[in-house]
Amino acid sequence: MRTFIILFLCTSSLAVKSQTALPKVSSGFLQRHQLAYIDTTSGKVLDVWLPESYDPKNRYAVLYFQDGQMLFDSSTTWNKQEWKADETISKMMDEGAIAPCIVVGIWNAGKNRHAEYFPQKAFEMLNTSVQDSIYQANRPNGNSVFNDTIIFSDHYLSFLVSTIKPYIDSTYSTFADRQHTFVAGSSMGGLISLYALCEYPDIFGGAACLSTHWPGLFYTDNNPIPETFLRYLESHLPDPESHKLYFDRGTATLDEWYGPYQEQADQIVRSKGYTEYNFKTLIFVGDEHSEKAWSSRLAIPIQFLLGSR
Repeated sequence: MRTFIILFLCTSSLAVKSQTALPKVSSGFLQRHQLAYIDTTSGKVLDVWLPESYDPKNRYAVLYFQDGQMLFDSSTTWNKQEWKADETISKMMDEGAIAPCIVVGIWNAGKNRHAEYFPQKAFEMLNTSVQDSIYQANRPNGNSVFNDTIIFSDHYLSFLVSTIKPYIDSTYSTFADRQHTFVAGSSMGGLISLYALCEYPDIFGGAACLSTHWPGLFYTDNNPIPETFLRYLESHLPDPESHKLYFDRGTATLDEWYGPYQEQADQIVRSKGYTEYNFKTLIFVGDEHSEKAWSSRLAIPIQFLLGSR
C-alpha cells in the first residue's frame, strides 16, 4: 500500500540541524532557514543567497530555484557538480545586465523528489489503472521511481506560495508582486516550475524550465505522461501579457528524448499568444543532462526573466 504521512505544518523557522555544511559561495552571502514540512522531520531547507550589495533599504526581485542544494557549491552536492548560480548572477549584476535580486534555493525532498515534483493535476487526468501502473515504475537501475509515496506536488506548491514566499517576503526586503517573482528548475524541477506558473499565475511572473523532463518516467515507448502533460499545458497556460516562459534542452543523454515533446509544447505556447517578447525556447547541441550543462547556459534564462524588457 502506498503510504503518505502528513505532518503538522507550522510556519515558524526550525533550528538548523542539517548534516550538510552550508555551501560556500564566491560572492554574496548565504543564509540557511528550515521550515516545518511534510516530507522530513527536520523541515524544508532554504538556502537564501543575497548579493554583496544587499541593503534592507532597497527591494529585490526573488528567484525561487528547485533542487536548491545543487546551486552553489559542488563540494556539497551528490555528483560534485553545481549551477554556479552565485558566480553567474553576481557577474550579471556587476555588468548591469540585471537588477540585484535574491535567490531562494529550495531543497528537494530527497528520495521523494519525484513525488514532490510530478505535476499532480496532469497525473490525475489519467485513469486509475494508468496511475497505478505509473506508481509501479522503476528507474533504469531497478529502484522505484516513487518509493511508495503518492504524488504531492499540489501540497508542495501550496507550501511554496503560502509558507515559503511569505516567510521570505517578511524576512528580506523584497518586491512581493508577481512582476518580480520567478521560479526555475531543471529536469523534474523544470516540470514543477512550469506547473507552478500554471497553477499560481497571480504569484509567479515567469518560469525558466531547463531540460524539462516531459517523459515523467524513464522510458518513452507507450508512455502516456507526455501527452497528458501537454493537454494540461494547453488548458492552463497563463496570460502571455503578464508572464514569461523559458524552455531549453540539450541533445545528449536524457535530453536526447525531449525534442518531439518540446516541439509540441512550443507549438501550444505560441498558439496561446506567446511571442519572442515573452517566450524563448532554445536547443544546445551536445549538451547533456547535468548541472555542468545547465550552469554553462544559466545566464540566458536569468537575462530573459530578470533583464529589462
